[in-house]
Amino acid sequence: MAGGIVVGLFLAGCSSAGVDDRSTAILVDARSDRGRAGSLQATTATAATNDNPSTTDTASTTLTESATLTASTSEAGTTENPPAPTVARPPWLGRRPLPTTPDGLVVAPQSTPAALRDRRFATVDSLPAPADDRFDFRIASVPPEVLARSTWVDGCPVPVAGLRYLTVSFRGFDGRSHTGELIVNAEWADDIVAVFGRLHEAHFPIEEMRVVSMADLDAEPTGDGNNTTGFVCRPVTGGRTFSQHAHGLAIDINPFLNPYLRDDLLLPELSSSYLDRTTDRPGTIHPGDVVVEAFAEIGWGWGGDWRSLKDYQHFSRNNR
Repeated sequence: MAGGIVVGLFLAGCSSAGVDDRSTAILVDARSDRGRAGSLQATTATAATNDNPSTTDTASTTLTESATLTASTSEAGTTENPPAPTVARPPWLGRRPLPTTPDGLVVAPQSTPAALRDRRFATVDSLPAPADDRFDFRIASVPPEVLARSTWVDGCPVPVAGLRYLTVSFRGFDGRSHTGELIVNAEWADDIVAVFGRLHEAHFPIEEMRVVSMADLDAEPTGDGNNTTGFVCRPVTGGRTFSQHAHGLAIDINPFLNPYLRDDLLLPELSSSYLDRTTDRPGTIHPGDVVVEAFAEIGWGWGGDWRSLKDYQHFSRNNR
């Protein structure tokens, strides 16, 4: 299996009271690839419980014209990925650090556990589910309590004012609507809402969608994370320049089901079962499908089309 060489990324922490002395710089650490959303712990973090933030800029149940969707009829959309039986998340998910070398590199090879080879876990709700089956969303300035548990620090390439906090409906593998959260670039908030509205309408399943925290970035690698996310203030994988995620201009969707592969670096590390892209398992992304088309309509590129490496989970404004 691929996997084993891991380049770590560590971002200094911040608190709700402000940025501490350690967070004046973004440091690169070679211990593990904790900076990639695709390698994050699968443990459900404590998420915001304020689904009506006082800083709301837009609170609408009707999509803008750019969405090309009608929220009130989303349940009538064509089901491209019909719901399948789900199972509860294993209690060990996100809690079993992978073996590492003395230098902190994940020991290779790592095979996919049987329980993860056809992954259809039930969503663990951290935000209130929508009142009905219609697509719902909210666009707000990033609330202080959300910012405090995010990866934003002084020195990130986009100011807080340039970001927006989204809550959007998404379909779980149970076919039901759940509420997820994302931080994205303010200029693209409406377009990102349109994308997730279309995925909801098409019944494309997503396991989890929450804001990435500093604790996620500094956690020991478990190689089984599957969190769909947007803004993460980190460098590119294996580099020192800022990722498009750090600008709020990239989204990773179901990373375990749509892994990153470059040479012998596989992320998440236990996702080798999903390197077989000839199967159309629920939650996977393929050329020309509803996910690729939805992002293409707003002008975003897909990492699955890249030649030098494959990043099947990744969509970005500049196609990087």
